[in-house]
Amino acid sequence: MKLVGIAGSIADQSYNRTLLNFIAKHSKGVIDIEVLDIDEVPMFSQDDDQTSSAVIQKLSNKIKSADGVIIATPEHNHTVPAALKNVIEWLSYEIHPFDGKPVMIVGASYHTQGSSRAQLHLRQILEAPGVNAIVLPGNEFLLGNVKEAFDDNGDLKDQRTIDFLDSTLQKFIKFAKVINMIDADNYEKEDLTASGSTDTTVEGVDMADDDWLDKAAAKVNAVEGNTYVKLDAGLLTVNQLNYMLKTTPIELTYVDENNQFIYYNRFLPTEKMLAKRTPAQVGDSLADVHPGKERVIKHVKQVINMLRNGKTDLVSMPVPGGDSNHHVMHYYKAMHDEEGNYKGVNEWAVDLKPIVDEYLKETGQMLVPDPNAKVDATAGASKKADAEVDATSSASKEEAEPEKPEVDATSGASEH
Repeated sequence: MKLVGIAGSIADQSYNRTLLNFIAKHSKGVIDIEVLDIDEVPMFSQDDDQTSSAVIQKLSNKIKSADGVIIATPEHNHTVPAALKNVIEWLSYEIHPFDGKPVMIVGASYHTQGSSRAQLHLRQILEAPGVNAIVLPGNEFLLGNVKEAFDDNGDLKDQRTIDFLDSTLQKFIKFAKVINMIDADNYEKEDLTASGSTDTTVEGVDMADDDWLDKAAAKVNAVEGNTYVKLDAGLLTVNQLNYMLKTTPIELTYVDENNQFIYYNRFLPTEKMLAKRTPAQVGDSLADVHPGKERVIKHVKQVINMLRNGKTDLVSMPVPGGDSNHHVMHYYKAMHDEEGNYKGVNEWAVDLKPIVDEYLKETGQMLVPDPNAKVDATAGASKKADAEVDATSSASKEEAEPEKPEVDATSGASEH
């Protein structure tokens, strides 16, 4: 289970950060906890909205992608520190990453009572409209007399305190699993109409326009031809990029974080593609790419929501072919920038059968049936591929609806 920790203090020597670091170290192998910094968060002001700033977006994305949050709060004047309240203000103004998120509250204080009053106040704040966190009821962990609680390695000294912390963490793990299971259908909130905007959105051009590519390129003065583009590991002209991408022997698609289909590599003519796309579709929202296909829309939302929220980094979908000469796979990979912000989906489609056949031919090996394999008898070649959940194709297909997207077991998905 993947959790994030937030210490309510921005002091250089923070006992609450020490507590979170101990929890992360002590629980390693059971849960993965990333302790986040809040010392660079600006002062909240509605007159100076910095919601889109890197520091706020990073906090938001880390929280959204986690299975739960542990907040360690000191007590300042019988309440939470200003720095912690300030963070929650930003994360409940224009964005709401705490909405439906399981939260556990802990705290450390110099005095015997721990941070009991601050914890009570924090619980009220987190459950307020606009924040809407789901806080673990009861089970407060109150660490008092904190100056004597840790040894020189930052470890808690008292075994009874450690045992109580362990029991509280185990309850929170169970609590978070239940909450996340209940919220599994959150994919329905995924907006495929691309009604928002992002740094790649071209304003003033109708995304449904068949000539979107030319009009959008003219709007932003896009370079083309032999103009050079500096990449992170090379220098290529636009023509060279096109040559390389169009000769890459798989079908590539780029869908941005606003769910707008903005590129495919035209590796093959439309009629020969595994997932048929046309130049006129470039610029369309994913909702327009799948007009009237409610079952497909459901699965597209599931896939994208899993990738956006960090439930998995990779989703793979087998697409039954029309005969035994094909084994078509669709892969959906979440893309992120240097700060870890979700930037859309890299989709590729490939027929693995020719690759396997070439491997067997070159190595002199052969495939044999596995007597222990459990093959889905209903997944025959006659099934067409609405099950494929192609994020961009508008090709007509017979519908076969799986209950949920198949997640590649090697994708690093966070297990619940």
